[in-house]
Amino acid sequence: MKENKVTFLTHAAMIAAVYVVLCAVFAPISYGEIQVRVAEALVILPFFTPAAIPGLFVGCIIANVMGGSIMLDVVLGSLATLIGAVGSWHLRANRFLVLLPPIAANTLIVPYVLRYGYGVPLPIPFMMLTVGIGEVIAVGLFGNVLLSALVRYRRIFSTTGA
Repeated sequence: MKENKVTFLTHAAMIAAVYVVLCAVFAPISYGEIQVRVAEALVILPFFTPAAIPGLFVGCIIANVMGGSIMLDVVLGSLATLIGAVGSWHLRANRFLVLLPPIAANTLIVPYVLRYGYGVPLPIPFMMLTVGIGEVIAVGLFGNVLLSALVRYRRIFSTTGA
C-alpha cells in the first residue's frame, strides 16, 4: 500500500513538473486572451491515472504563479484545469469524451477571469471563442495525439489498470 501512495505522488509530481515546464517553454502562447497552452494537452492523462488530477491542478497553480498571473487567475484558472481533469477522469470509459471537459471548463471560466481580473475589454462571447479555439488546438489536437500515442503504452502509465 505504501508503494502505491509513493507511485501516486510520484506520478502527480512528474505531471505537475511537465505542465510547468511546458508553460515556461511555450510562455509567449501560454498566457493571455488569445492563447494555446500546450501544457493543456496533458489533461488527457486522467484517462490513465487519477494521479493526473492533483498533478495537473498543482502544475497549473505553479505555472500561473510563475507566469505572473493575478490571484484570481491562479485560483479560477487552476480550478478550470481541475474541473476539466476530474471530468476527464469520470469520462475515461470513452477516450474521445475525455477531451471535452477540459475544453468546456476553460472555455467557460477563463474569459471571465480575463474580463474581470485583467480588464480585457473584449466581449466575453468573443473571448470564449478565442479561448475555446486555443483549447481545441491544445486538447483536441495535441492532447488527442498524445492520448493516441500513450494508449499503446497504457500499462506503463496506469496506476489503476485502466
